[in-house]
Amino acid sequence: MEEIRLQKYLAEAGIASRRKAEELILQGKVQVNGKVITELGTKVVPEKDEICYLGKPVKIEDRKVYILLNKPIGYVTTVKDQFDRDSVLDLVKIKERIVPVGRLDMYTSGALILTNDGDFVYKVTHPKHEINKTYTVTLKGIVEKENVEQLRQGVDIGGYVTKPAKVKYLKTDEEKQITRLEITIHEGKNRQVRKMCESIGHKVLALHRSAIAGIGVKDLELGKWRYLSQKEVENILKFT
Repeated sequence: MEEIRLQKYLAEAGIASRRKAEELILQGKVQVNGKVITELGTKVVPEKDEICYLGKPVKIEDRKVYILLNKPIGYVTTVKDQFDRDSVLDLVKIKERIVPVGRLDMYTSGALILTNDGDFVYKVTHPKHEINKTYTVTLKGIVEKENVEQLRQGVDIGGYVTKPAKVKYLKTDEEKQITRLEITIHEGKNRQVRKMCESIGHKVLALHRSAIAGIGVKDLELGKWRYLSQKEVENILKFT
């Protein structure tokens, strides 16, 4: 029987990403055969050992699922929320225990992937992997061409200069004083697109992630979801 690291087991069971699982172990929230584990080097034998998270047994599902959700505004992308706010998991009712792949803030809508495949989460969210994420952003005011060029070249968002982004105009409305841009990035800094736009002096009025790795939510109503095909999953993993 093969031993695997405890954090890898938790990730494959869909508890959290591997990095997050390490935090859970260090916080003393995981038990193996009735003993609280706080060592990251711990290994387990899945067929033999009893692994529990917060006192509940954790099993690795045989069936891996990959889901694309068109997230509405007002939902958080956490498995458990300390303020008891609506979670994206409330929108996807399936028997498998799934987690979001990355995050969208509460006030951003659009494409979000959820899965019970811990290795997939680890690969897709690792900073070294360049997976394109495309956003439609509505900004207050008319954005000048030089500002768009700044976004394309990279801007300082508070001690970090963003990598070059793809940016194009979708709409400008002189009467309403708004600009709509399409911005494609491959980084995953916290609230990155909002901070990028603020850095050029424009307030974000609405933000929607329209696609991940070219897989869009145009044909999905807000709050609806579908399974990703095996080909779509493979296409995403090509970037890792």
